[in-house]
This record gives sequence, C-alpha cells and structure tokens, in this order.
Amino acid sequence: MSNTSTLETTSLVCANCDTCNKCKSVMYCNAACKKRHRSKHKKDCERRVAELHDEKLFKQPPPLEGDCPICFLRLPSLGSGRTYMMCCGKIICSGCVHAFQSRITSKKEDLCPFCRTPPASTDEKIIKRYEKRIKLNDARAIYNLGGFYSEGRYGLRQNNAKALEVWHRGAKLGSADAYYSIGNAYSRGIGVEMNEKKATHYYELAAMGGDPYARFKLGVEEAKSRNVDKAFKHFMMAVKDGNSASLAVIKEMYKSGLATKDDYAEALRAYQAYLNEIKSDQRDEAASNTNGKYRYYESAS
Repeated sequence: MSNTSTLETTSLVCANCDTCNKCKSVMYCNAACKKRHRSKHKKDCERRVAELHDEKLFKQPPPLEGDCPICFLRLPSLGSGRTYMMCCGKIICSGCVHAFQSRITSKKEDLCPFCRTPPASTDEKIIKRYEKRIKLNDARAIYNLGGFYSEGRYGLRQNNAKALEVWHRGAKLGSADAYYSIGNAYSRGIGVEMNEKKATHYYELAAMGGDPYARFKLGVEEAKSRNVDKAFKHFMMAVKDGNSASLAVIKEMYKSGLATKDDYAEALRAYQAYLNEIKSDQRDEAASNTNGKYRYYESAS
C-alpha cells in the first residue's frame, strides 16, 4: 500500500496504482490494497467527500440566464422579467420585448424582437416550433415542454411521468430549472413517490446551476435542521441572484440574533448590486405600463 497520507495525494505512483474513487485523496497499488485499507480510511474519506461537496455547492454560480441578447444587460431572475422566444431560442428581457412591441403596434404584428418571426398561431404550431428547438438540444425548450406536460397545455395531455422524463433530458443538457422541477416533484410526490433525500439532491444540482429558488429551499431546510451557518450561506447566495425572500429571511435572522448587523448590511448591498445590474429605464417602463405583466424584480420587505 502507498504511504500517502489520507488527506494528500502523492505524485509518485506506480503504473498499477488506483485512487479512492470517492475522495480522490489516497492512492493504492491495486484494488485488493484499497479493500484492505477501507475500514481505516472510511472516516477520513467521508469527511473529505463532504468537504468537496460543500466546496462545489457553495461556489457562487454565474447568472442563471446570462445577458439579454438585445440590450446586453443581465437578465432578471424573476420569470416575468424575461421571455423565451421559441422561434430562435433567445431569452429576451421584458424591457426589450415591450419596447419592440410598442414600436410595431401600428403594423399589428407581434414579431419576435430578435429574429422578427411572427408568433405561432395555433397550439399545434407552437408544439412544432418546440420540436424544432428540441432537435437542436435547446435545454430551455426541453424544460418548457416538460412544463406543458405537467400542466396539460397547448393540446398536450397532462402527464406527470412524461414531464419528469422530459425534465431529466433538459437537466442533462444543463437546465437548472429542470433540476428544480424534478426536485419539486420528489418533494411533493408528483408523478413519483415522495422522497426528500432525492428532492434535496436535485435542488442542490439546480442551485449549483444558478437557480435562486432552489438555493432558497436549501437554506430553509438547513435552517430547519439548525445549521445556521449553512443556511445563511444559501440565503446570501440566493440574494446575490435576486431572491428577495432570502433577503427577508436574513433580516429576520438578524432581528432574532442569528445573524449580525454586518451580515444583514452585506445582504442589502448584495441585493442592491443585483438590482443595479438588471435595472434600466426601458425595463421600468415595461413594468409600469403593463400592470405588472413585465415586472422584473421583487421589492424586498
């Protein structure tokens, strides 16, 4: 057996050496050697695996949707602040959608602001457009299609099992929203047997992909388990992605002595920084002139 420490990896190994496939921290000459050392290595391995998992889980991901392809400002995390275009697969902010539609009102055409394609006029045409996007492995289109099956929309029969199948495909292509929906299915027992462990697993994958709502749920679960430090980390990360509910929880944590004044001040600054990134006069106009249809951020209470 190698003399390598359980927390260090040597760079000098033989051609037959094998690495612990869980923690990647120790190396063995062969499988038999690994098996003999298992009982001694188990605790260190489990601790290191947990550390590696937390390192990955608590790394702030990039914004979920990136930037609007027209105005190049960060897209809001709130769904009403952006629109997916099934014709070209672009996700466009509410401000650009409203501004474009306002300019072409006289033409009576609700064209796509990006590719100028007219909207699909029937449920059948909508599904055909989604099928084209799905053939291109468009993760957002696949996620949306799962939602259609879940809700029974656009002529599709409501089918939770089919929705899960579609979401799993979207998740494999990187859709954090799909992971979140799968987590919800296991959390609520929709189409599958209720399983909180699996729900947490999928919420974690969604959170690592940048979903602030999944991050909020993880924070709530950690708070219920009295893991205050982890709960605060989740809430703070969600605040940075525009989740006002997480900011409200941090405020309550501060009032109850579970967070410091500096913690709350940091959360306020983080939320304001997010608002600064997504705010524009055009988006404000869209939100105010459509009775909230194009609301793109939530007021923090």
